[in-house]
Amino acid sequence: MFNFNNTYTKLPGMFYSRQQPAQNPLAGMVYFNEILANKLRIDINLQNSPKIFSGDELPKNAAPISQAYAGFQYGRFNVLGDGRAVILGEHITPNGERFDIQLKGSGRTHYSRGGDGLAALAPMLREVLISEFLAAVNIPTTRSLAVVTTGKDVVRERVLQGAVLTRIASSHIRVGTFDFARLMGSADDVKALADYVIWRHFPHIETYNDNHRYLLLLREAADLQAKLIAQWMNIGFVHGVMNTDNMSICGETIDLGPCAFMDAYDPETVFSSIDQHGRYSYKNQPAIGGWNLARFSESLLPLLSKDKAEAVKLAEIEINLYATKFDEYWLDEMRGKMGFVGEDSLDAQLARDLLEIMYFNKLDFTNTFNTFANSESGNCNSPLQEWLSNWEARLKRHGQNVGDAQKNIRQHNPAVIPRNHFVQASLDAAENGDFKPFSELLYALCNPYTFNGKFSTSSSEKYVTFCGT
Repeated sequence: MFNFNNTYTKLPGMFYSRQQPAQNPLAGMVYFNEILANKLRIDINLQNSPKIFSGDELPKNAAPISQAYAGFQYGRFNVLGDGRAVILGEHITPNGERFDIQLKGSGRTHYSRGGDGLAALAPMLREVLISEFLAAVNIPTTRSLAVVTTGKDVVRERVLQGAVLTRIASSHIRVGTFDFARLMGSADDVKALADYVIWRHFPHIETYNDNHRYLLLLREAADLQAKLIAQWMNIGFVHGVMNTDNMSICGETIDLGPCAFMDAYDPETVFSSIDQHGRYSYKNQPAIGGWNLARFSESLLPLLSKDKAEAVKLAEIEINLYATKFDEYWLDEMRGKMGFVGEDSLDAQLARDLLEIMYFNKLDFTNTFNTFANSESGNCNSPLQEWLSNWEARLKRHGQNVGDAQKNIRQHNPAVIPRNHFVQASLDAAENGDFKPFSELLYALCNPYTFNGKFSTSSSEKYVTFCGT
């Protein structure tokens, strides 16, 4: 079953509440991720026990809790917490990896703040599609193990089927968890949390003395965020709600409610219905990552140095280094998408030029790369002709031929992404009892480098996503 070894509850009690999930005796399995279960060495026969994934039956050694945390939401501080989620425990794999097993949509908790703690079927299936695609293109993310229906209605704008998602994460500790410790607890609480995070996620820095250890924690977290956001940018992904409570401290993509993917390239792209001013637009994601890390560094200041001025100076150096690291990761990702090997002083300009051409000609972000990856030289769309001449010149300077570069592009650029119109169509069908479109789309997204004409067409329709559904 699960091999639980629960350590989060060793932290001070302010960080969690004991919480039994809601009873759902009419649970029915609609999705089970056998590949992920095998990877984690979780018994695949559990797919025949939907009550375990609904919260109706607790597995052996489960220690269900909901986590407390806070967050700067659109720049303003709020006390939050798992309002509709329960962590059953920490599953240990045979090779010693530790993963939270969380039920999302499992009912009211101590932190629900008036919410019903429930989730509807379509948003939970949507998280399956997005998370499993991100995993397939090697972007760190929480994963989806199972979705069950609860047999209960969920009332939103209309009556919907209730569902629970089983989410897998290296942990659910967020920058917002540190916000909570700093602003609602004590310096000792921050230190306890920092020490736990180092033990759980960065054990290689445990041996350093205190001040340097916490500086390295900030550096490691910043490096992970720089790389993650660079990967988002180079896949056309818009997270949608990059509050500090939605920023995992271990560098995984988390909380996938309002996220979506660009069709035509536009840096101003926003999908979230509540992001009226574009704070979390596609182009702003790198800067917001830095802003969130600045909040994280504020939590760590007392641990960096007893001299506040020195602590601030040390933190500023790390935040500035984040920006440099992001640029490096972004360009490295773009080199792969353009098919290059090695480095060239003109690579950054070539990348910017290509994005500018996409923007002014309203070209599809994903399909543009696929077009010149699969076309003979000189046969691409006219807006790209001049750029392609410079691209070929760069290849020649480094001894590459076009064919090898195109092969490299195909290995770095997915042929299929979770296009919003296909995602929505599959979810609409599932709500009406037809899971075939969902299964077909999920299969394509789990094999994203294999061309699938059925799911590759772009859409110009404006798409809106919603939080908390």
